[in-house]
Amino acid sequence: ALPRHPALAVPVASCAGVVLPGCECGAVPIAGSLIRRGVTPAAALAFLLAAPAINPIVLAATAVAFPNNPEMVVARGVASLIVAMIMGWLWLRLGKAEWIRLPHRPDIDGMPKTRAFWASVRHDVVHAGGFLVLGAMAAATINVVVPERWLQTLADNPLLSVLALAVLAVLLSICSEADAFVAASLSQFSLTSRLVFLVVGPMVDLKLISMQTGVFGRRFAFRFAPATFAI
Repeated sequence: ALPRHPALAVPVASCAGVVLPGCECGAVPIAGSLIRRGVTPAAALAFLLAAPAINPIVLAATAVAFPNNPEMVVARGVASLIVAMIMGWLWLRLGKAEWIRLPHRPDIDGMPKTRAFWASVRHDVVHAGGFLVLGAMAAATINVVVPERWLQTLADNPLLSVLALAVLAVLLSICSEADAFVAASLSQFSLTSRLVFLVVGPMVDLKLISMQTGVFGRRFAFRFAPATFAI
């Protein structure tokens, strides 16, 4: 279904994320599988970033969390799509194939499709799940350590509030299907800074960096995550 030209495949793959109701944890192994099956990495990575932020469940949850601000739903979807496409095109321009090191799966070569499917399920659950647990442990520690009074101090400064919620999204590592309710509860912050929280969280957080390291390798994660955060 993707256009043959990689530059056109990026926006199509980004928009395709709307059909996959799931969170960012599931998008990582799916993107790895797409690359392994021949999808251009730029399109797979754009899908990886867009799918957790623009799928129907996430957008519906955002609408419920912000009943008096429907513009937050549109802004989240549009901003997330823009970031995903920019990162896909940036990978086309600057990315190198050797930065991605997918785990080799010789065990499923030549297997019947049904057995290969269940072997892949077992592998992805165990492999990605281990890194998810490590990321969740780090996020839980941050949740306990960061004092709430610090947030109020940061909320009073428009620029610092944006940067603070961007960093907070990375540290808290909340699932994209629930982060809108956390953003709504941060009422001391502006809608703009809370939008940043909603856009950054599904794309860059501790558990995602950990999982991307496990699926794509350290060289990829240490380049991709900071670039995505900056965009």
